[in-house]
Amino acid sequence: MHPLLRYTLDLFEPFGAVAPVDSAPEAPKKVANPLPSQPFVAGQPLHNAIAPVNYAHPKANREVRLDGAVVAYAFARGKRRTIGFVVGPDGLSVRAPRWTPLYEVDAALQEKAGWILRKLDETRERQTRQEHAQVVWQEGAVIPYLGNSIRIALDGAHGFTAKGAQLDEAARDDGVTTLRIALPHTATEAQIRDAVQAWLMRQAKANFVQRLDHFAPQLQVRWAKMSLSNAGTRWGSAKSDGSIRLNWRLIHFRQAVIDYVVAHELSHLRVMDHSPRFWDTVRSVVPDYAELRGSLKDPAIPKW
Repeated sequence: MHPLLRYTLDLFEPFGAVAPVDSAPEAPKKVANPLPSQPFVAGQPLHNAIAPVNYAHPKANREVRLDGAVVAYAFARGKRRTIGFVVGPDGLSVRAPRWTPLYEVDAALQEKAGWILRKLDETRERQTRQEHAQVVWQEGAVIPYLGNSIRIALDGAHGFTAKGAQLDEAARDDGVTTLRIALPHTATEAQIRDAVQAWLMRQAKANFVQRLDHFAPQLQVRWAKMSLSNAGTRWGSAKSDGSIRLNWRLIHFRQAVIDYVVAHELSHLRVMDHSPRFWDTVRSVVPDYAELRGSLKDPAIPKW
């Protein structure tokens, strides 16, 4: 391998248009399906009897077998000094310097096979969870609420005391609690969604205020105003004047995760950056903040 070759494992590197693949002499050979045409015979290698896992980038122009998995990836050359690997929603993309021969690209792929397959697995699992998180707004739809699940039930007769919607006190036998919505069965998806969102936002506001009042004295700060946000990726913000904004969609998470975000924003009233002193402040009231912070990346939370 060329002594100057380095590998760039940058998940966030943008990947441009796919460049032409090298000339025919270096063109990759397709990997044949290793599945045997005959029944499995005792003593033969196990991988000969198991269908390989397949990953395919929609713009794939090369293919490689990595530890039993067949990976079709998008390959391009460009003005760069290293071989770069990017695993994104579409799959694996590889970029290489113009002077790097394909056998070195193949060797680099084999060397980093474990990392590549792990990232591809994580991406596939994340996409699966995102697909399952898509809500069809109708009778019987299930959504997360405070880390648990609630099921939507339409009640056109408004047979409960609360305004708009009401959550049953106890869960059903399957562990899911019913959220009764004051809408007829003829309601549209948009009407059901709006009614559920309005109820969730009311619960979020009450919950956030209670937790702000709980943590503020512990952190020796005072908050002046709380408002709900609907940001796509930001869970909260704080200003030096005591104004706090919290994303209402936090109500989908378990209470411990909400508490972390509340403590995080209140801590900014003492330290307005993310220095070690800031994280020490958060840790003083939420010792396991690092684990809880990671929970905010849960792809199973509805996107709304």
